[in-house]
Amino acid sequence: MSFFVNIFNAALYQPLLNFLVLIYKYLPGHDFGVAIIVLTIIVKLVLYPLGSWAIKSQRSLSEIQPKIKEIQEKYKNDKERQTKETLELYKKERINPFSGCLPSLVQLPILLALYRVFWQGLSSNQLLLLYGFVSIPGPINPLFLGLIDLGKSNIILAIIAGILQFIQARMTFAKNQRQKKDKKDFSSALQNQSLYFFPVFTTIILLKFPAAIGLYWITTNVFAIAQQHLVFKKLKNSPAKG
Repeated sequence: MSFFVNIFNAALYQPLLNFLVLIYKYLPGHDFGVAIIVLTIIVKLVLYPLGSWAIKSQRSLSEIQPKIKEIQEKYKNDKERQTKETLELYKKERINPFSGCLPSLVQLPILLALYRVFWQGLSSNQLLLLYGFVSIPGPINPLFLGLIDLGKSNIILAIIAGILQFIQARMTFAKNQRQKKDKKDFSSALQNQSLYFFPVFTTIILLKFPAAIGLYWITTNVFAIAQQHLVFKKLKNSPAKG
């Protein structure tokens, strides 16, 4: 287990920590919060192709859900035929049901490393992990815009993060909600519950963590909302798949 932890630290956590310190050191004003925003945006830009792929895959899967439901209803007493017809549908629509998961799995270790950097990066012992060519910038000022202490929890950032989480989820579920006809459908009810549950859960969790995590979460959600908007707009304007 320690072998994988060491790889994670050497390949992801340590480079991101050093990059954050470099941004903080050379950023005008030396604002740690702005450094967090800059690093998060840079990482999200690097991961943009994977994020777009995941959004497109999720959109494609959501669009064929009515057809999948028809197959399930038609062959509800024949599971083997149901599976066969579903696979045929995926093949016909040229959709890989696991394609939406792969980009997320690739991004997860990077995002976990980024999360840990913002959680523990302020600690003096973490600065011992800086490379030889990265000098310690002295005591890091944890204030964001001179107002918010990013080393402590902040209710305002936690609430904003929850609201943005709701907006992002609503964008994702909007098309499904317009398509649904049966309001008693279990999957629709579950989807509606998750629409409200996860933003509230996010807010509660962030109240227990340093505000640096909340700022990272806000930046991530703003970027995700913008990316979803751009991808959906591009899909809307693209020719229909024949």
